[in-house]
Amino acid sequence: MIRQYELIEKVRAYNPKADVGLINRAYVYSMKAHGNQKRASGQPYLVHPLAVAGILADLQLDDASIAVGLLHDTLEDTLSTYDEIKGLFGAEVAELTEGVTKLSKISFEDKAVEQAENFRKLLLAMSKDIRVLLIKLADRLHNMRTLGAFSNESKKRRIARETLDIYAPLADRIGLHVIKAELEDLSFNILEPDEYEMITRRMVEWREQDDLVNRVTAVLRDELKLAKLKAEVSGREKAVYSIYQKMVRKSLAFDQLTDIVAYRIVVDTKRECYEVLGMMHDRFKAIPGRFKDYISAPKPNGYQSLHTSVVGPFGNRMEVQIRTRDMHEIAENGVAAHWLYKPGKGTDVKAMEAQQAAKDSRSSPYRWLKSLVEQLQGVDDPSEFYENAKLELFSDNVFAFTPAGDVIQLPRGATPLDFAYAVHSNLGHKTVSAKVNGSVVPLRRVLENGDMVEIVTSPHQQPNPGWRELVVSNRARAAINRFLRQQETVEQVRIGREILEKASRRDGWSWTEKELNKTLGKLPVQQVEKVDDIFAALGQGRLFPRQIMELLYPELAIPAAQKAAEKATERLMKRKASADEIKVVDDAVGLEGITPGMAVHFAKCCSPLPGEDIVGIIATGKGINIHMRTCRNLEQFADQPDRWLPVRWSKDAEHGDLRQFVCRLRFHVKNDPGALATVTSTVANADANIIEIATEHRTADSTAIRCEIEIKGKEHLNKLIQNLSGLKVMMRVEKIYGWS
Repeated sequence: MIRQYELIEKVRAYNPKADVGLINRAYVYSMKAHGNQKRASGQPYLVHPLAVAGILADLQLDDASIAVGLLHDTLEDTLSTYDEIKGLFGAEVAELTEGVTKLSKISFEDKAVEQAENFRKLLLAMSKDIRVLLIKLADRLHNMRTLGAFSNESKKRRIARETLDIYAPLADRIGLHVIKAELEDLSFNILEPDEYEMITRRMVEWREQDDLVNRVTAVLRDELKLAKLKAEVSGREKAVYSIYQKMVRKSLAFDQLTDIVAYRIVVDTKRECYEVLGMMHDRFKAIPGRFKDYISAPKPNGYQSLHTSVVGPFGNRMEVQIRTRDMHEIAENGVAAHWLYKPGKGTDVKAMEAQQAAKDSRSSPYRWLKSLVEQLQGVDDPSEFYENAKLELFSDNVFAFTPAGDVIQLPRGATPLDFAYAVHSNLGHKTVSAKVNGSVVPLRRVLENGDMVEIVTSPHQQPNPGWRELVVSNRARAAINRFLRQQETVEQVRIGREILEKASRRDGWSWTEKELNKTLGKLPVQQVEKVDDIFAALGQGRLFPRQIMELLYPELAIPAAQKAAEKATERLMKRKASADEIKVVDDAVGLEGITPGMAVHFAKCCSPLPGEDIVGIIATGKGINIHMRTCRNLEQFADQPDRWLPVRWSKDAEHGDLRQFVCRLRFHVKNDPGALATVTSTVANADANIIEIATEHRTADSTAIRCEIEIKGKEHLNKLIQNLSGLKVMMRVEKIYGWS
């Protein structure tokens, strides 16, 4: 346990001009505020804020951060107020304390949507001042170190899971690798205690068997001395959780691991980094494919180093990291390094924050944070953003180049479409094709480090729902979804207006937009603030014309039974919609009557195919579901005529020129040898693709098999059924609906 005087000594060791008075006042205030409060361990509560301040001092942070470490729980757990702390310690300390308090109130144990919304709050809070996150990570680290005092096992596991999923990746993203590794190991010990114990035991045994680290570092020092290169050499064992991840990822036993230790060589200049690299490859055999240059292409958190793997002096495979002292500072402390006290420069934190926030280099951690916060704007589904942001927290990166030579940083697995959206959302929206290293490639091609990417655009191009399958980055997916939502809203407004016009003409009443404006606030739906919102709600099926009529003309209200009868009649009218009602064509899905970009789903209950009569049903907030007109499930919409939409297949879809559609068949085949092979080869020869196949039941003479296949349309299906029916092993073949 650190004491007050030890904390002061630790701060003075790196900052002789520290505001000791501020830190001492914060200590006294915290001690009085927490009074007789106890930790779960039974220790005085003051032990915790002292420990947090000590961790921040280990990071060599500024005086305000140390003071907030001592005060961080006062607003939440005591009678202290923001104004009181501001009056005693100043606005900077008060704002930081309030920021950490807000983060402490964010919980990730709620249901998915609330959890996702809380993640948004966390990002917004830390984007205002990154020190808020640094202090919160120090708070979480000490809580994890003392988590053993909890008797509630489920709560311990929840906190450990939250730490592993949220806080450890955040620590990694801002370059706090030491804290990230300790958070992971502490969480891993709680979540998988047996695996943790096994790896730590084997690590001890490995250490005792061979003094390999000291022997290798001694050889490296000698080689560097011979090359007249001044450098510091050390070897560090990898963290337990990192070792576990590698064992799982590569399906290796502990004994099969060859790089438990990473060797680090620290020099003075960037030029010397490359000289050391040349020496290493000259003295030792380099392992192909293991060199990474993070100096010319830094990681998002600012990390820079040269990584290489070689066969070491004792035949051991070893990983070597080469960096300068400044790079080492960033590698150890990440974004915290920007808040270090610099002798002779003082600690003008506002100036430092402005300087860092203004940086637009690919190595700035602020750029990643700013990018995520920008993506929060206009995102309607927080759970969607949360899942994508979590993926980016864990993702590695690739670096591609524009034709002008600018570097674009992308997550691993990114495509040319991700690249286009990373440059600008408008470029992404207009992308039609791409060239990589001078060759035309599909938009789904995965980019590699060093690729030069040229985007080909068209002013007539726009995103469609299928584009979401072509990207992996949060930025691209958010931009595509935002565009599709906007397009869908435009279409919903158009459909809603049309529905209201038809219903009012049919029932003999009229309306104006001025009259509709008077119904705002009276309608039985939410998110309706203007007239276009009324039309959109009608188009989504959340609102019906009769509800508007009853507000404008209460005297026209009629009994429920009569309403149902009229709705059934209207349904029949819609099912007989004339061809001239259907004008808009969405070529991407092969339908007429659907605005391009609108979400379309083909109902699994009937699996409609081109050539079959179809109808669209507006699914509340989810787009349009396409059913066969003979689908039995349409009966449930008989009393909801406003949700019916006249649609039909486009000519290209009818001819099978657009895409594959899913169809389900049931085969009754004889129990002859090779019968199944005969059936599947016939399907393949008919240019159809089997997605799933399963045996339903078997008798002494025959077997019933159900099969899900991809087909071009009704005509294609009829030919396939004809071919299958002609097989000697086939007793009967039929189309089925669903898997039941």
